[in-house]
Amino acid sequence: MVRWFATIRSAICAFRSMSAAYERLGMATTWQKIQLFYQGVLDNGDKRTDSWLLVYSPVPITCIFLCYLLLIWVGPKLMAQRQPVNLKPVLIIYNFAMVCLSAYMFYEFTASSWLANYSILCQPVDYNTSPLAMRMAKVCWWFYFSKVIELSDTLFFILRKKNSQLTFLHVYHHGTMIFNWWAGVKYVAGGQSFLIGLINSLVHVVMYLYYGLAALGPHMQQYLWWKRYLTSLQLLQFFIVTIHTSYNLFTDCDFPDSMNAVVFAYSLSLIVLFRNFYYQSYLTKKSKQT
Repeated sequence: MVRWFATIRSAICAFRSMSAAYERLGMATTWQKIQLFYQGVLDNGDKRTDSWLLVYSPVPITCIFLCYLLLIWVGPKLMAQRQPVNLKPVLIIYNFAMVCLSAYMFYEFTASSWLANYSILCQPVDYNTSPLAMRMAKVCWWFYFSKVIELSDTLFFILRKKNSQLTFLHVYHHGTMIFNWWAGVKYVAGGQSFLIGLINSLVHVVMYLYYGLAALGPHMQQYLWWKRYLTSLQLLQFFIVTIHTSYNLFTDCDFPDSMNAVVFAYSLSLIVLFRNFYYQSYLTKKSKQT
């Protein structure tokens, strides 16, 4: 039985037993039941990662998300009567730093999975505290934390008054990834999830390299003809993740089907959104030009 379902069952059992105790005392309330269930979910996570930053409870990352939404709502209004902020030095440093971070994570995902003899088709989570298991868990956390850092992309768009970039795709992708990987690090830091982090880190090396070169100035545009292929690369990663996850949904693999189902649905949503972006950005414009 996979650990994910054991975790949920443990939380539910704890909730039921404690709730029954409250009811016997005539003290049970809806709020108390919520508290008991919430505590049960928190206490049944991966003990190796519970003490790590932004992992034990979803409250901190939820607060960050709410601040992110507030920024999107208030930011453009505050900038409406102001000149765009010149962030060229900041963008150059930020984008190339993200290239380095993404390259580091790609290396760690690759090396950790290779040394641990990971299976691409089916890999359960190793909950041990062995050096290799912890190495994989740590790079999963870095990947999660990188998604928090990437919320800065939105801040930079607002400060530069690039409000056309604040699309539903942009906000949806940035806002949901932090919750997906909170759950990943909280419950399944390793296992099948390594492939998502590995592929996405590689894609982000290319993506932030493009943004870093673009930040150097207009003279670099002649070398950035490959933006269209960057979007194609992003679509390719979602297709790979969807196929990989769907395979695990129909095989006997000791990895949570609930997590696979969420990843499968999420990948499909990104395929739809990125495909629409590709069509609107490249195919529609090309047909208008002709």
